[in-house]
Amino acid sequence: MSCDLPCLILNTGARMPILGLGTYEVKGSEKMHLIIDAALETGYRAFDTAAVYGNEADLGSALQDLMPKYGLTREDIFLISKLSPADMGPRAREGCARSLERLGIGGYIDLYLIHCPGTKWLEPGDVKNSQNRAQSWAVLEELHGQGAIRSIGVSNYTVLHLEELLHSCTVPPALLQVEFHPKLAQLELRTFCMEKGIVFQAYSSRGKGGLLSNSEIVAVADEHGRTSAQVLLRWAIQQGVAVLPPRPRPSVRENGKVFDFVLEERGMQRLFDMDSGVRFCKRDPTLVVGTTTAPLVIYRPILLRLLLLTGK
Repeated sequence: MSCDLPCLILNTGARMPILGLGTYEVKGSEKMHLIIDAALETGYRAFDTAAVYGNEADLGSALQDLMPKYGLTREDIFLISKLSPADMGPRAREGCARSLERLGIGGYIDLYLIHCPGTKWLEPGDVKNSQNRAQSWAVLEELHGQGAIRSIGVSNYTVLHLEELLHSCTVPPALLQVEFHPKLAQLELRTFCMEKGIVFQAYSSRGKGGLLSNSEIVAVADEHGRTSAQVLLRWAIQQGVAVLPPRPRPSVRENGKVFDFVLEERGMQRLFDMDSGVRFCKRDPTLVVGTTTAPLVIYRPILLRLLLLTGK
C-alpha cells in the first residue's frame, strides 16, 4: 500500500500504518462520510471497525465514495474489522462473511481480529470459550489461506490466551489489539508480543477521554506546546505501538500531527510512572479463563521498561 505515515510490518509482510482511525464512536452514514473525508484529506489510510460497532457498511460505503476524490485505490487502504463475540465458534464463518459483505470493497479485509476471548452469553469461566476461540481461529486461518483476509489477529487477549493460541494454531496471530495508555501500560503483555513477533496495537489511548485532563499529562503537553491527546498518542507511537484514536471530525486533523515532535526520556518516564493497572473500558479479558498449561515468565517491571524504551 502507498502511505506517507510510518508503517509497521506484520508477520504476513503487510505494511500497516502506525496511526489509524478508530470508528467505534461513529454512528450514521452521514457522520461517517464527513469523518472519513477529513481523515483521508489528513493522510489517514488505516481504518478500524468491528461487527459490533454496527458501522461496517457505512465505513465501506464512505471509502468507496471518497477514494477517487483523493486518487486512491483499494490497495492504498488498510481495513481492520473484528468478529463479533456473538459469532464465536459455530457461527464464525457466517460472521466473517457478513463483515466482508458489509465492508464490500475489494473483496478482502486487510486484517481481521477475534474481538475478545469470550463468547457472548457464556460465563467467563465456561470451557466452551476456549473451544469457540479455537474454532473461530480455524475459520480465520481458512479465509486467510483463500485471500479473503490478508492478515489475522486477536483483540483483548491476555498472555494466557495467546499462549493457548500459539500452541494450537497453524497461522500465528499478526497483531494484538488491546486497551493501552499510561495507566495501563501492559508491560508483560507487550514484551510477550515483542518476543513472538506480534504487532501491538492500542485502543483507548486517551483512556476514553479520562486522561486528557490528568495533571501529569497536561504538564508534559504544555512543555511541548501540544494537546494532551497528541502527547498520549506520541507516547505510544514512540514505543512502536500502533494507535487508533477514535475522535469526531475536528480532532482527526489534530490527532494526525504526532510525527513532528519527540517526547524526551524524562517526559516518557513521567507517563510510564502513571502505570497502575487502571482500565477505562468495561471489558476485562483477564476474567476469561485460558486453558494453557505452559509456564509463564514473570518479568521485572524495571527491565521491561528498559526494553520498551530502547526498542530492544
